[in-house]
Amino acid sequence: MKIVRWLRFILLVIISFSIVSACSSRSTQIAPTLDAAANCRMIQHAVGETCVPLQPQRVVVLGVPTLGNALALGVKPIGSLVYFDDPPPYLAALIADIEVIGKEEQPNIEKILALQPDLIIGFKHSAEAIYNQLSQVAPTVLDDWEGYPSWRNHFNFVAEVLGKTEEAKQVWANYEQRIQALKKALGNRTQDLEVSFVHICCGTIDIDLQNSFNGSILADVGLGRPPAQASPIAGGITSLSEERLMDIDGDVLFVATDGDESAQKLAQLKQNPLWQKLKAVQQNRVYPVNYPTWRGGNPLAADAVIDDLFKYLVEKS
Repeated sequence: MKIVRWLRFILLVIISFSIVSACSSRSTQIAPTLDAAANCRMIQHAVGETCVPLQPQRVVVLGVPTLGNALALGVKPIGSLVYFDDPPPYLAALIADIEVIGKEEQPNIEKILALQPDLIIGFKHSAEAIYNQLSQVAPTVLDDWEGYPSWRNHFNFVAEVLGKTEEAKQVWANYEQRIQALKKALGNRTQDLEVSFVHICCGTIDIDLQNSFNGSILADVGLGRPPAQASPIAGGITSLSEERLMDIDGDVLFVATDGDESAQKLAQLKQNPLWQKLKAVQQNRVYPVNYPTWRGGNPLAADAVIDDLFKYLVEKS
């Protein structure tokens, strides 16, 4: 009996120690130690509060808008998700040595772990399900991304997380300077000009509305939109049937395709009698633009969109 009581005592000690250790481990994840807190800042984000490094050196981002934001702020991530097979021109020279950790919204956690990041930045809608896993790899913050209409808010969020709010002010100042330069170059041509944007891909025809990424840039310049594109909706993007092709009618039409299937769809669309009725087609003012750029959702992409507007609305006019 003494032996049994002794074994029970030992077992009780082991269980008690395990519980204390587990509680200690959980509390470490919730709140940083005093030493760690001295080197990090508490950031409120979409799924909680996280202490992020004061000067992160190994940042992983889970979206192209976040990637562009970090680069615009002078921070080069070591890994990123991508949404494209070929990088858009505005990013190509900047991301050659950045590790691709997945495509679309499917990050490879093993790849992220191998990179040994000290900070992960992502979106709530795509990463909340794996937030706990990511948080075990590195401090992780998620933004409440609401689609491309929220691209400005997301940039400011990334700037706060990275401790680059002063640099962000300069980025916005540069953006405003370019907008004003374009408005000056266009002069009074903005008063009567309607600019349309259409993306043709995967069997669908999409138009970006007033509150989309490129739509907000066009609005800042003061350029008009066709009636079907002049109102905001959630997400800023809507799809059309070929019967509603006249909804893309405008004085100028920017067309974005993405891959061979998309190019074939455009070629087919050009055979539609309604295509020939478009003002931009009749006036030979249909211009191809890069799809990942015109939906880039970050200041670097915005700068490239403004380049296109200078090229096609000023230099070619």
